[in-house]
Amino acid sequence: MIENLSKIVVDTSIIINGQLIAQIESGHIKNSDIIIPQAVLDELQSQASQKKEQGFIGLDGIKKLKEMSNNFGLVISIKGLHPTSEDIRMAGTGRIDAIIKDMAKQNQAILYTSDNVQHLVAQAEGLESVFVKPVSKNIVMEFLKFFDSETMSVHLKENMPPMAKKGKPGSFILTKLDDEILTKEYLQFISSQILETTTIFDSSTVEISKNGASVIQYNDYRIAITHPPFSEAFEITIVHPIVKLTLDDYEISDELMKRFSDRAEGIIISGPPGSGKSTLASSLANFYHNTGKIVKTFESPRDLQVDPGITQYTKLDGSFDNSADILLLVRPDYTIFDEVRRKEDFRTFADLRLTGVGMVGVIHANSPLDAIQRFIGKIELGIIPNVIDTVVFVKDGHIGKIYDLELVVKVPTGMTESDLARPVIEIRNFADNVLEHEIYTFGEENVIVPVSKRTQKVGIEKLAEDKIRDIFRKFDPRVEVEILSDNRAKVIVDKQSMASIIGKGGSNINEIEKLLKIHIDVVEKNSRSHSSNTSNELPFTFSESKTALLLNVGREFSSMHADIYVHDTYVTSVRIGKKGEILIPKRSDASRTITKLASSQNDIQIQLKDF
Repeated sequence: MIENLSKIVVDTSIIINGQLIAQIESGHIKNSDIIIPQAVLDELQSQASQKKEQGFIGLDGIKKLKEMSNNFGLVISIKGLHPTSEDIRMAGTGRIDAIIKDMAKQNQAILYTSDNVQHLVAQAEGLESVFVKPVSKNIVMEFLKFFDSETMSVHLKENMPPMAKKGKPGSFILTKLDDEILTKEYLQFISSQILETTTIFDSSTVEISKNGASVIQYNDYRIAITHPPFSEAFEITIVHPIVKLTLDDYEISDELMKRFSDRAEGIIISGPPGSGKSTLASSLANFYHNTGKIVKTFESPRDLQVDPGITQYTKLDGSFDNSADILLLVRPDYTIFDEVRRKEDFRTFADLRLTGVGMVGVIHANSPLDAIQRFIGKIELGIIPNVIDTVVFVKDGHIGKIYDLELVVKVPTGMTESDLARPVIEIRNFADNVLEHEIYTFGEENVIVPVSKRTQKVGIEKLAEDKIRDIFRKFDPRVEVEILSDNRAKVIVDKQSMASIIGKGGSNINEIEKLLKIHIDVVEKNSRSHSSNTSNELPFTFSESKTALLLNVGREFSSMHADIYVHDTYVTSVRIGKKGEILIPKRSDASRTITKLASSQNDIQIQLKDF
């Protein structure tokens, strides 16, 4: 026990964290002259004027100190000059701390501090100093009484009853917790209690502190405190994750899991607020960590629920760009960026991805297309597919649409002239590889153009397709035709048929183009186009009457048209009857061909025409 100290000089740290009063109440300090430097009082006043809770806590501490001084034989005095504007400007470099140490030297007093750096510097200067480490208290946090196992977030606002969102992402209700109206004084008490924990517990940190707003991460609770002048009234919003999921808890196909494991290194997780984006990002981070990868996070505030082996970074000197400089030195395999919002965030995300770091970004967006749109203008259009390869949309806690991006050089869909070819970003639905949108430069603008799905063909387009198919069928009985525009079509044929179609020096295809008065693109049939063709093959039952062969495909196909093949050899085109039957007269050439070539029903194929 330290007794009969003549003079003590204190700094802001030991006043704000309450340890000065704790030392007095425990009897470690008594019968002393406690000197509070004017610079300390001015600093606390400045913080309170900026509506920062630390300022109010410190001023309340000085008030309480004076009230209890007589009971402990203390003399409280405020000494020194007001710091100059230059002192205030240089406060971040230690100018105010130097003024406090000088005050202790001038008065031959002992410096009491809870700032370890201040303590070490004082000792280095030969000044007697006592370091009082913040002591953990068993603080029962007042706001915890508003939470239960189903509470996602609590909303406390001055002159309003306490409210809470209960349920899970996509299925929650806003519930009134109590009829009692919350007062400003009660919310200030909760706020002071929360901020006090930041000086005591390592698990509680101030992530953001601005004039009128603070964000604190307390364990796994994210707390936003706002008050005038930022908000019109005092408000505290506390968000708490109620579930911790793994990738096994999501309905993920084998193809998507393979993409996450092997290929995806530029992943964007998008969705509206509260949809479960961060939960999925945490699951991905833990998945990569458990597969032996080095994983880091970029967060402000740091509230992702990740495994202890994952290091969570925040802004360094107010910028993720500075954090990226450190990140590259620790060589991570994957970085979770929660969340990408400002223009510099997009650039930092792109820079890290282009250096070879696997990136997972979280972006607020109403659709996966909106998430991609937010990158346009932030980084060069041509490198977007190198930065983003997979876009995952999350809604109501579930994985929705997934997009795959690829850069190709081609004529944009809907254009016809070959000299309009340009770099085009194709956006395909990951589930079925269907092209849904294209991004390219049109004039001086970057545009996202939807690619219309070619569904049922009717009318003139259907007649034109049939006419073209009839001409090319003599080269390839299973030719496929696609109308691209009013004066352009694409025919897809087997490789062995292409030479005869084109002819020597292109003479044959030129004659066909003159006949049809349109341009024809002859394309070799690949596995994908062939599979899409055979997907229209109809199952049937075979029978025969005295006069005809009967092929029954079912009433649902009545009045539609089909082609009949035997061993991939085209036989005829027919119209399906009202009862779903195809009647082929035995005296017809088609019947004789089928009888000649087919040894069983399995040799016959019925191909439904694409309407």
